[in-house]
Amino acid sequence: MPLVRIATLRNRTAEETRLLADGVYDALRATFAVPEDDRFVLVDRHAESGFAYGATYMGMERSDDLVIVQITCNDGRTLDQKRALYAAITDNFGRAGVGADDVFINLVEVRRENWSFGRGLAQYA
Repeated sequence: MPLVRIATLRNRTAEETRLLADGVYDALRATFAVPEDDRFVLVDRHAESGFAYGATYMGMERSDDLVIVQITCNDGRTLDQKRALYAAITDNFGRAGVGADDVFINLVEVRRENWSFGRGLAQYA
């Protein structure tokens, strides 16, 4: 059920991009009980002119290695589950060489009827 968007600068290789997508999916499986094969990830590689960020906002030390992750999912997760998700993504990205200050995550929660997985049906409604 989650839809994941990952935004990064174009300087990522295909392997690095795969590691990022895997890192989010693995974290979602571990913390949000996402079913196997429920994997829908869009990776957007931006030119420098299309990727702007506050390098020190909230006391961070961001670099051009910044990865912005937006996850749209069903509402209803607890704050503890969300914190566990953020920590798991950051840990997984760390294994892919991305520093903790370069992981920006935005969670967008929607109602269950706002999904269609195909055939024009609202499978969760």
